Amino acid sequence: MTSTRSARPALIALGAVGAAGVAAATWGIGIERYLFTLRHATARSLPAGSRPLRILHVSDAHMAPWQHRKQRWLASLAALRPDLVVNTGDNLGHEDGLAGVRAAFSPFAGIPGVFVHGSNDKFAPAPRNPFLYFTGPSRRKPDAKRLDTAALDAFFTEELGWIDLDNAAASLRIAGDRVDLFGVDDAHRHWDDLQALPAAIDALGPRSADVPVLGVTHAPYRRVLDTFTDLGADAILGGHTHGGQVCIPGYGAIVANCDIPLKQAKGLSRWTHAGRTVPLNVSAGCGHSIYAPVRFACRPEATLLTLLPRG
Repeated sequence: MTSTRSARPALIALGAVGAAGVAAATWGIGIERYLFTLRHATARSLPAGSRPLRILHVSDAHMAPWQHRKQRWLASLAALRPDLVVNTGDNLGHEDGLAGVRAAFSPFAGIPGVFVHGSNDKFAPAPRNPFLYFTGPSRRKPDAKRLDTAALDAFFTEELGWIDLDNAAASLRIAGDRVDLFGVDDAHRHWDDLQALPAAIDALGPRSADVPVLGVTHAPYRRVLDTFTDLGADAILGGHTHGGQVCIPGYGAIVANCDIPLKQAKGLSRWTHAGRTVPLNVSAGCGHSIYAPVRFACRPEATLLTLLPRG
């Protein structure tokens, strides 16, 4: 009799924990991963006298062909008419994902844009134990299937008019003003070639001190952020982290899948290196692996980032 009574509180507590787990899973899998959100952010980082620059930062769509809600939401963002689209990679999430990417981004044709690759733009996702993310950054499986990256790039460059910034630099004219940009391929897979950037930047030709400069990366590793800051970026944009994807309410990300500080795994912050500080926007992205269809305390997002001249 006594043992039965003493067991009841434990059973009640266990039941409550189980119910909370089921509720959290239901929310994260069935609801939150569809709560697409446009985050607005503003930073004063451009050279004095520059015009404001409205950047639509999209990342980590991990697109599968059946994800029509995500496709429609991304397509709707073209109505914002940003000055520039910055796409920080991992667009594909399935071997037939390009059809969904086309549906999502075709309305952006004619809007200036740049992109870099994430590894999922080149290799298909594979099932993995999610708890391995707590042991360190993920690794690509050696038998991962190659995706049609060339077709993705052709869509971006030839149909949308966007520029590939993988280990490269470029100049754009936006509303008649010059904007310089440089970027790297996926640092998570060590495809970044930071040593190639100085020559690529020099090849753009002389620029005046009032030309804005942007750095673009998929994975915001410290080595990349430090180098971008040293190379004179006025702002840096990255993705890859998914903002933690499954977060603790009131605390934030518990993993970032790279070496960025967890408190900077999502949103607008500041990065300092060698005495220089610049805004850093890390997008939580709007997708997820098809093998991990969940978001918790971390809504799928894109960012409308407005850069203003320094005061």
